Amino acid sequence: MRKDSRNGTVRYGAGLFAVMALLWLVIGTGIPAAAETENSRADAATQGESGGDENYGRLVYVIPIEQTIETGLARFLSRAFDEAERHRAARIILRINTLGGGVDAALDIGERIRTSDVPTIAYIEGKALSAGSYIALNADQIVMAKGSSIGAAAVVDLAGNRIEDSKIVSSWVSAMTAAAKLNGRNPEYAAGMVDDQRTVHVAEIDRTFGRGELIAFDHDEALKAGYAEAVAANLDEVVRWTGIEQPKVVEIELTAAEKLARFLTNPYVMTLLLLVGLGGIVFELFAPGFGVPGIVGLISIGLYFFGNYVAGFAGVEHIILFVAGVGLLVAELFVPSFGILGIAGFVSLGAGIVLAAYDYRDAMAALGIALLGCVLVLIVVFVWFRRRGVWNRFVLRDEFKTEAGYVSAPVRSQLVGKRGEALTPLRPSGAALIEGQRVDVVTSGEFIPAGETVEVIQVEGVRVVVRRAERSG
Repeated sequence: MRKDSRNGTVRYGAGLFAVMALLWLVIGTGIPAAAETENSRADAATQGESGGDENYGRLVYVIPIEQTIETGLARFLSRAFDEAERHRAARIILRINTLGGGVDAALDIGERIRTSDVPTIAYIEGKALSAGSYIALNADQIVMAKGSSIGAAAVVDLAGNRIEDSKIVSSWVSAMTAAAKLNGRNPEYAAGMVDDQRTVHVAEIDRTFGRGELIAFDHDEALKAGYAEAVAANLDEVVRWTGIEQPKVVEIELTAAEKLARFLTNPYVMTLLLLVGLGGIVFELFAPGFGVPGIVGLISIGLYFFGNYVAGFAGVEHIILFVAGVGLLVAELFVPSFGILGIAGFVSLGAGIVLAAYDYRDAMAALGIALLGCVLVLIVVFVWFRRRGVWNRFVLRDEFKTEAGYVSAPVRSQLVGKRGEALTPLRPSGAALIEGQRVDVVTSGEFIPAGETVEVIQVEGVRVVVRRAERSG
């Protein structure tokens, strides 16, 4: 009994859209409710204990800036600043300990700090390097812990290599110097943190940073150079330093969803998710059934959209674009559209992925790497599964051999040597009666009249060759 390959494809299509529909339902309804619950808890924490108005002028919001600076962190900080402003906080303290991260995310964070109505203090607990130093410079005041440092803000690519493009370096120098000027800090020092081709003399510490050397201050040097207002051993000292009477400290933490979103929106993780996701889907499109590769692929794509959705970059419309793209690609396998459906599917799928990300350039780079990976997956599929899969619906691979029992007419090899009578004139073909059966026969070219005795001399498939039988005696 033959297996209908369409059944496997139907199961694949049904499984694909069922999983994507479930993902859409979870993202569309679950996350907003979770965010609303989190905000309600924050409101209760700041207002419920002492009646809201009694906290006016006393609230100090503490917001962490740790690990890598990326788009998920920018989204979290925006939420935290909104909450602090909503509750009319007296101060915002940013606890900074980072080696840097994405320039675009740092620029967004810097803008959010500058536009806030709440005075902001950057408390550098460990390191505020690269993009971290830019964020600290945007704060109204900087307080540093002993042993902490600020500076060394050269621009690097994803691989950690220095970027020498003068346009990019100049743009980042401009951003750093502008941030330094906000609170009267020497902009030349900020420029020296970015461009190691400058020679900058820091008179306050009597030190010259030459070519090939980036400026980085420790806590003591920053205090003398005007890049810090105070030194504090811990957060409690920073709160006392603000001079707020009877302060009420509110520490904002990332929710579980935000932590996951920060991880998933990392450019490296995004690339891996797209590589695994698209590779798994392509494998399932060209391999039979709906199995582990398809499920893993859908989970990876789901995590990609989930992370960008929680971070505030992706919307339901982007998920619809992606699902529609996959649907069009599946339809291309069964509907003769001369490639129109396939092209439309690729465009829709790619648009959904790119538009869902914070930075379309990172998304396009990740998508390009993922597509290259898909090509490799296709090569593997064609080599190892070339006799299986959906495409075999369009190729007839069965061979109808006689040895396998496939014949178009009864085999008459047993007639060789038998004699019979020509029922019709053989010119050279005709009919003969052999062993009581009417048989279509042919001669080797001679004419045999009806009624003559004939003898079978050869059988080739359905071709029975006869000749005039020799008379005995």
